Amino acid sequence: MPIDATEIDFERDVIERSKEVPVVVDFWADWCGPCKQLSPALEAAETKRDGEVVLAKVDVDSNQQLAAQFGVQGIPAVKAFRDGKIVDEFTGAVPPAQVEAFFDGLAPSRADQLLAAGDELSLREALELEPRRADVAVALAKARLARGADAEALEAVENFPEDFSAAGIVARVKLSQAGIAPEAWSALDEGDRPKALDSLLEAISANGDATDDLDPDERRDLIRKAIIGVLSDLDPADPSARDYRRKLSAAL
Repeated sequence: MPIDATEIDFERDVIERSKEVPVVVDFWADWCGPCKQLSPALEAAETKRDGEVVLAKVDVDSNQQLAAQFGVQGIPAVKAFRDGKIVDEFTGAVPPAQVEAFFDGLAPSRADQLLAAGDELSLREALELEPRRADVAVALAKARLARGADAEALEAVENFPEDFSAAGIVARVKLSQAGIAPEAWSALDEGDRPKALDSLLEAISANGDATDDLDPDERRDLIRKAIIGVLSDLDPADPSARDYRRKLSAAL
């Protein structure tokens, strides 16, 4: 059943709740005919999604401050919250099909659910469902790297050259195949990012002493991409990420 949200509990029932699951808020009033038209479609859409999207209702007559805070000028006004912020909205008694499409844009897709599962079989299915998802491809590649299937990992991400993580994995595989910085890959597999990054920075410095068959410029560029790929997994605000970006710039 929909949540009856008020000014007292809106922060808890909508803002905080939306950090766990999308919350659709219906701003309505008892005297509003279009609101009563729209309500069954909203409730049906919530029920159909079985907890993947939550519906909350705000009576604008009893909660005028909330209506003003969120810029409600006409009702019904429907606003979707995710991670504490409005991510989508519409006004008026739209048709049920449009309500369904609105909820579909909020509920996790089948690929999202498979990505959350995280096992290789699920990730393969997710990429088949949404082949343009770089995040799924990267997750699949990492799962394959974990079992030593470098060639299969390369296959998963080679079509995403614009994604830093994907490009980093491609660079890692090519460097590994050339026998470059093996200690970096071992450290990375063990979860020791600082050791992996330090090893890759040393490999840049040793570029002139390389004995592999890679062109020096190509070798250097692959190491750069590998480092950026590792750093892309860190929070940009992480001090160590800023420090290693500075070291990378200096080494190049």
